[in-house]
Amino acid sequence: MTLLEVNDLHVTYAGDPDVEAVRGVSFTLEEGETLGIVGESGCGKTTLAQAIMGALPDNGRITGGEIIFDGQDITHLSNRERREIRWERMSMISQSAMNSLDPVYRVKDQIKEAIQEHRDVSDAKSYERARELMELVGLDPDRVEDYPHQLSGGMRQRVIIAMSLALDPDLIIADEPTTALDVIIQEQILYRIKELQRELGNSMVMVTHDISVVAETCDSMVVMYGGELMESGNVDEIFNNAHHPYTLGLQNAFPSVEGEKRDLTSIPGSPPDLSEPLEGCPFASRCPFAAPECEETVPVQEPVDGHRVRCHEPVPFEQIRDRSGEDETWLSQNKV
Repeated sequence: MTLLEVNDLHVTYAGDPDVEAVRGVSFTLEEGETLGIVGESGCGKTTLAQAIMGALPDNGRITGGEIIFDGQDITHLSNRERREIRWERMSMISQSAMNSLDPVYRVKDQIKEAIQEHRDVSDAKSYERARELMELVGLDPDRVEDYPHQLSGGMRQRVIIAMSLALDPDLIIADEPTTALDVIIQEQILYRIKELQRELGNSMVMVTHDISVVAETCDSMVVMYGGELMESGNVDEIFNNAHHPYTLGLQNAFPSVEGEKRDLTSIPGSPPDLSEPLEGCPFASRCPFAAPECEETVPVQEPVDGHRVRCHEPVPFEQIRDRSGEDETWLSQNKV
């Protein structure tokens, strides 16, 4: 059953000039599924997550499309109506645990507040729940007596995960949950998140710049660039049969623990300035396969080999796949 449906969503930040950070994104999330949103910094993935959560900054607004959560249109709910959903049915794991935890309050007080803000629960019951949650995420329950500065980065991140689970939400949005952690702790946190999801049956949206995190934790994925969705579908299908040059570029930029060792290939250039009008494909200026059509006409997302791709296919996909792993393909100034 579909839990979350995003249809042609547009999000704009007011300013001088305005910035349209999300441009016509659509996807669905099934119950019990984990969906990955992956892309470089500035691609719009965090804005998309905040729009779903109803936590956009004051200058951000949804300017088009809709968000359907469990059959209810939540696109333009009031703050009061959003509050009834937020944390109760939908929660968020933020990327900076130190900034998310108040340094002057003990862990127990912050977890208790998250519970009592939404439910009429006694101090004793909420304290008991705080200890249960600490144990659930693999921490000594007695650490609820600590202040955030007394915990390591990995432990603080586990506290944030515990808080996101406090009210047994149906959907958890994890926004770069391991960004500030070393590789070993990152692996432990990701493993625990997936383990808890299996135990509790939550659905999850995993927001990350690291495509290897998507491969490890997600069932389906969407690839974002320039505020738009470039490719979407089943994780295995996309990793084994990616079609969009940007998706292939991301894959080649990250090491693989399987197969032969290979040199990593970076994508030259920078993401587009979203405060400027975009014509054509936003990736055209960095794509070694771009043709004049790519710079002039916006491609439409089409079904291809079991998933969906937004690309004009300037050359056959077989050539794109074969040549995308070659360093000279990305370094060449000549379009093909």
